[in-house]
Amino acid sequence: MTRKILFAVLLVAIIAGSLAGIKTLQIRKMIARGESAVIPPAVVSVANATAGAWETLLPAIGSVTAVQGVTLTAEVPGQVERISFDSGDRVLAGDVLVQLDTSQETAQLRALEASTNLASLNLKRMGSLLSQQTTAKAEYDTALARHQQLVAEMDALRALIAKKTVRAPFAGTLGIRRVNLGQNLGETDPIATLQRLDVVHVEFVLPQQQVPLAKVGNVVRVTTDALPGSVLEGRLKAIEPLADSASRSVSMQAVLGNPRELLRPGMFVNVDVVLPEKRDVVVLPATAVLSAAYGNSVFLVEAANATDPAAGLVLRQQFVKLGERRGDFVAVESGVSPGHTVVSTGVFKYRHGQPVVIDNTLTPEFQLAPRPENS
Repeated sequence: MTRKILFAVLLVAIIAGSLAGIKTLQIRKMIARGESAVIPPAVVSVANATAGAWETLLPAIGSVTAVQGVTLTAEVPGQVERISFDSGDRVLAGDVLVQLDTSQETAQLRALEASTNLASLNLKRMGSLLSQQTTAKAEYDTALARHQQLVAEMDALRALIAKKTVRAPFAGTLGIRRVNLGQNLGETDPIATLQRLDVVHVEFVLPQQQVPLAKVGNVVRVTTDALPGSVLEGRLKAIEPLADSASRSVSMQAVLGNPRELLRPGMFVNVDVVLPEKRDVVVLPATAVLSAAYGNSVFLVEAANATDPAAGLVLRQQFVKLGERRGDFVAVESGVSPGHTVVSTGVFKYRHGQPVVIDNTLTPEFQLAPRPENS
């Protein structure tokens, strides 16, 4: 019985050893095959780091305001007798917009005119009598004062009648009509808005550290999502002398032409104040940068062996310090020099030391001011 057990154990040991030997041989062959295998090089698209001169910009967020804009109201209350405009009309300075009822004032004016005519005749009569020394100087003075009082009352009444005629104070475009015929219009009731749109103001703020850089007369560029692809230029017109004590910022105002009247007061815009000095930068496509928690890097394409061109190309990961980004490009402050070749797209797929070949067939066109189609 003991011999049978020993024989069985020996047989199992022989079989296990054989299997282990076979498996070890297989693994060694796989390792040798892996070591001898050549990884095919990855296909990459590349771009060269270039030197450029970028304008120095002070970016800000602003809003459009009218050079001249007002909500029209009546100076005195009254009933609307005539409306001489419609919503959206263009008007000239002095055009009549709304006429209030002046029948009562007109009747009072006719009565005053009659009284004034009588007072004028009495004044002439008193002047004649005074020259003949047949009346007292006091009576003449009374007649003169009476005539002057009536003339003043007529002027005041004419001014009241004129105030009941609402006119356009300047040329511009009217908004939506807010008044109706027969309405009893109060002094604060809106009639319509009137805006001059051929020229507009853009108001924005800059932080206190940037205020010394901005000067009246600097070029100001304005863009807005309401006008995709359009860049409007104006000039910095005024700088607020007082800083906001809460935000430590200073308000500024630019003026720019709006010939097509596409900018409207109240619109949100992006503002760039253009400084006259330009600065030298090293520029890369923004898609060449691999962003990670430990820092930004790029993949440089270099020769695998400087003395053997046939050795091919490999990637070297290089950490960089980035600056301002504009359009499809980003400025690199350190880590890359002009002329360096970097992988331009798909950088997340590659690793340091990986062999590569270059194929720029499908490389996108990088632009400093891209204007994608709004489809």
